[in-house]
Amino acid sequence: MGHLDHATFGWLTPVLSYAMASIGAALGLCCTVRALDATGRSRRNWLVTAASALGTGIWTMHFVAMLGFGVTGTEIHYNVLLTFVSLLVAMAVVGAGVFAVGYGRDRGRALALGGLTTGLGVASMHYLGMAALRLHGDVRYDPALVGLSVVIAVVAATAALWAGLNIKSPLAVAAASLVMGGAVTSMHYTGMLAVSVRVTPSEAALPGATTMQFIFPVAVGLGSYLFLTSAFVALSPTKGEREASVSAQRPVDGVAS
Repeated sequence: MGHLDHATFGWLTPVLSYAMASIGAALGLCCTVRALDATGRSRRNWLVTAASALGTGIWTMHFVAMLGFGVTGTEIHYNVLLTFVSLLVAMAVVGAGVFAVGYGRDRGRALALGGLTTGLGVASMHYLGMAALRLHGDVRYDPALVGLSVVIAVVAATAALWAGLNIKSPLAVAAASLVMGGAVTSMHYTGMLAVSVRVTPSEAALPGATTMQFIFPVAVGLGSYLFLTSAFVALSPTKGEREASVSAQRPVDGVAS
C-alpha cells in the first residue's frame, strides 16, 4: 500500500480549501436571497449566479485540497477532460437544486428535493474528480466512509438551501457560510479517508497533466472568478436599497411644483 499524505504543504491547502468553500457558500446564499426578492429574468439571473458560485466554490475547494494530496511511490496526474466534466456536473446539479428552491411552490418539498439533488451532485463531483486521478497503482474505497461522505454532502446542501430560504441578515449569512464551508470541507476529507492506494511501481509515463500544469492554474482562475463575483454582489443594490432610492427620489407633497 502506498502511504497517503493529505497535506503535503501542511495546513496551507486545508485552510485555503475551507476558505474557497466558505466564499462559494456565502456567494450562493447571498445570490439566493437576492433571487427570492426578485421576479422574472432578474430571479433567473440571480439563481444562475448562485449556482455558478456554489458549484465553483465546491469544485475549487476540492482541487485546492487535492494540491496537498500525495502518494509515496508514484506521481499523480489528472485526466483533463474528466476533471472539467466534474466542474460541469457540480454547476449543473447544484443549479438544479437552487432552481428547485427558487421556483418551488411547496418550499418543504422543494427544500428536500433541492437538498438531495445538490448533495448528490456535490458527492458526484468529488468522486468524478477522484476518477480523474492517474497514478501507478489501484485506487480503492472504504464503502462505509464513502456512504458517510455522501450523507454529509446531502445534509450540508440541505442546510445551505434552508439558510438561503430563511436567513436574511448579512451577519447570519456569514455565519451560515462558515458552517457550510466546514461541512463541505468535512465531506471532502471524509471521502479522502475512504481512499487507499495499492502502488504498482513503474517507469512508464503517466497520461494527463500534473497538478501544477493544470489544477493549480485552473484553481487560481476560478478563485479569481469567486472574488470578482463577490465584488459584483457587494456592489449590486438589494431590494430594500432600491426601494429606498426610489422613495428618496419622489417629490415630497407640497414641495414639488
